[in-house]
Amino acid sequence: MKIFGIIPARYASSRFPGKPLVKIQGRSMIEWVYRRAGNVFEAVAVATDDERIAGEVKRFGGNVVMTSSDHASGTDRCAEALLIMQAARGEQADVVVNIQGDEPFVDTGLLADLTGCFSDDSVQIATVVRKIEDQRELFNPNCVKTVVSVSGKALYFSRSAIPFIRGEEPPQWIEKHDFYLHLGLYAYRAKVLARLTQMRPSPLEQTESLEQNRWLENDFHIQVIRTSARSISIDTPDDLQHARQWIKSHPLSL
Repeated sequence: MKIFGIIPARYASSRFPGKPLVKIQGRSMIEWVYRRAGNVFEAVAVATDDERIAGEVKRFGGNVVMTSSDHASGTDRCAEALLIMQAARGEQADVVVNIQGDEPFVDTGLLADLTGCFSDDSVQIATVVRKIEDQRELFNPNCVKTVVSVSGKALYFSRSAIPFIRGEEPPQWIEKHDFYLHLGLYAYRAKVLARLTQMRPSPLEQTESLEQNRWLENDFHIQVIRTSARSISIDTPDDLQHARQWIKSHPLSL
């Protein structure tokens, strides 16, 4: 099975412009992500529309794919990058992994586990969740929650705390039920990825501002794997300072 790892990266960010280029222990954030992905996948590329990011990837010897600046999501950027990579490499991908460009310490074992889902021919899309243990995550609308079926498929994604627990006060919810945080890491069959980007935004997607609800609303299945691994997503300058402190006590090798 041929797997391509693609890291969508853009310079513009309302909360932290230029974050792919910030330094963590002497390496840019995008280099950390790229090299960790490269430990798992043979074919890896950063997909961007920004020459500054492209220049940094070339500086450390990585592969970069220049994509349109019109993409509304990382999934759309991955789809264009896939076509360019396949043409350049002269080979077709079976599975594409969308690796978040703002998680410099992404767990490489988790990447391998995610792609392992596709040994089942029925799997179209796969993603990752982690059990919520902190009420601040449960009630934070920036933390996306997932409801999962008994067969391990996503039923719905929401910015609200779901499910609602009737008869219990919200502070007690986390003690009464297992809630799951969506980590935003995706893998798709290549032929499915092409179909996803051809669909119009759906009502549930627009309501929650979550593209994965469009896929569910159009009857695609999303296989979910659970992890206990905790990663650090860098969305703000404060997150960056936390990451810099964290790595001092958690040395990582590339």
